[in-house]
Amino acid sequence: MQNYRKSAHCTYDIKYHLVWITKYRKPVLAGKIAIRTRELIRIVCQSNKVEILAGHIGKDHIHLLVSVPPYLSASKLVQ
Repeated sequence: MQNYRKSAHCTYDIKYHLVWITKYRKPVLAGKIAIRTRELIRIVCQSNKVEILAGHIGKDHIHLLVSVPPYLSASKLVQ
């Protein structure tokens, strides 16, 4: 039970593997754009109480493994 997260009324372990791919797999996620993207992802996750377990930003895709509270759906997180 060490990896479970707790809230006032439940104990949970909800994890999503999210992958974003650029249109036509164009390699645009490099340099300052990659750094800014990483900052924005961290800000959004902190504001929604989402824990980033693993992540990678490639030149044409982003992988994230996140632990999400039960009140937040995957579609709302990605928006």
